[in-house]
Amino acid sequence: MDTQTTHELTDLAMRARAEFHEMPGMCLTTAQAARLWHLSPDQAQALLLELVQAGFLVRRDGQRYRLPSAL
Repeated sequence: MDTQTTHELTDLAMRARAEFHEMPGMCLTTAQAARLWHLSPDQAQALLLELVQAGFLVRRDGQRYRLPSAL
């Protein structure tokens, strides 16, 4: 992964975090995240899994991602 790609992923993760904070009840599938952030399904999945691994999001019902406090 090159430096530009890493920078873009970091920016996107920051944007995703901000949007989840602005809308605490937001609950997205991978397909919805891909449409919202103009990503491929694989890129959206990688982003969401990164946020889960960081403890920022939880995966609900095996397919939806949301803030832990919104459970």
